[in-house]
Amino acid sequence: MDVRNCRSCGRLFNYMSGPPICSMCQKKLEEKFREVKEYLDENPGSSVRALSEAMDVSTKQIKQWIREERLSLSEPGADGINCEHCGEPIKSGRFCDKCKAAMSNSFTGVLGKPKEQEVKKQERDGNKMRFLQ
Repeated sequence: MDVRNCRSCGRLFNYMSGPPICSMCQKKLEEKFREVKEYLDENPGSSVRALSEAMDVSTKQIKQWIREERLSLSEPGADGINCEHCGEPIKSGRFCDKCKAAMSNSFTGVLGKPKEQEVKKQERDGNKMRFLQ
């Protein structure tokens, strides 16, 4: 059993996985996320700073939601959200579309297509032992 102090409120809780915050603080954070999402729907051109000030949420938390692709900016770049590989301004996530495509292609190239094993049937020669080739 892993007992920790909540990073937000300091209470003890049984830690399972994820961020080290208790279930009550997690619920509050999810409620705040819903409020931020609604605010962005009503004000699509808002910057991270303006959103942070209006909704009383840290810019760090908002950027984390953007990196997790839970939130998306209307315009890339103005708030310091850049591709982690090439530095190109992006709207959400960690990588731009070009880098995602390049990584996908390189992963596919490394894995390759599975080679089909050809199994040839040998003619039966009475009671002799047979081997697959």
